[in-house]
Amino acid sequence: EEKAIERGILPILQRATLVQTFGQRNHVCLNEGSITIPPYAPPQKMQARQIPLDTPRSIFVYFRGLFYDVNNDPEGGYYARGARAAVWENFKNNPLFDISTEHPTTYYEDMQRAIFCLCPLGWAPWSPRLVEAVVFGCIPVIIADDIVLPFADAIPWEEIGVFVAEEDVPKLDTILTSIPPEVILRKQRLLANPSMKRAMLFPQPALPGDAFHQILNGLARKLPHQKSIYLKPGEKILNWTAGPVGDLKPW
Repeated sequence: EEKAIERGILPILQRATLVQTFGQRNHVCLNEGSITIPPYAPPQKMQARQIPLDTPRSIFVYFRGLFYDVNNDPEGGYYARGARAAVWENFKNNPLFDISTEHPTTYYEDMQRAIFCLCPLGWAPWSPRLVEAVVFGCIPVIIADDIVLPFADAIPWEEIGVFVAEEDVPKLDTILTSIPPEVILRKQRLLANPSMKRAMLFPQPALPGDAFHQILNGLARKLPHQKSIYLKPGEKILNWTAGPVGDLKPW
């Protein structure tokens, strides 16, 4: 990290479009022309682990993963900027929180039984958990200050997720239990939209509206063009969120 910050983006790449997993806002390695993308999660494997849609969501908060990285951060506090450690220390005995370092064989099924899935930063701001949460309809609780999320024009992150500042982790139980049921239901309905799940995955072969398509859509917006090319009669500015004519989009 220190070397990357010191070196910055290599001169040969400074005019390039970088396609990279979620970055961090204002980071030296994330240039203005970057396209942020979700990390890879196996679509076929996830599809095979789907459980009936009417299965009750009996887990309030779910998380599986490291809270401390003893090997790389022996003194503690640096890993995840202390956010994961704060989750464990504050909620390891809270019955509303199903959290553990163990990774069970029922991990995917458990996420589908949970209302909220914690998606805290680790050594990087992003985690595959965010993809998994969206695919399995579990409301992502994003704990990563200044994270840059993928495909903001296709996925309404503010509407489907819950954003918690790293310093507010000790208040997670109060924050989540105070969310009105109608807000939770609205987020769950949005997450149930198949197009939103598709936008986070890289199936093979590619499908209209999938993550690969979102990348192509982002690249297309960077092509040189005259403003008159895609303007409809009466429009004065180009509406990129509508996409080029004939473009297949999930929104």
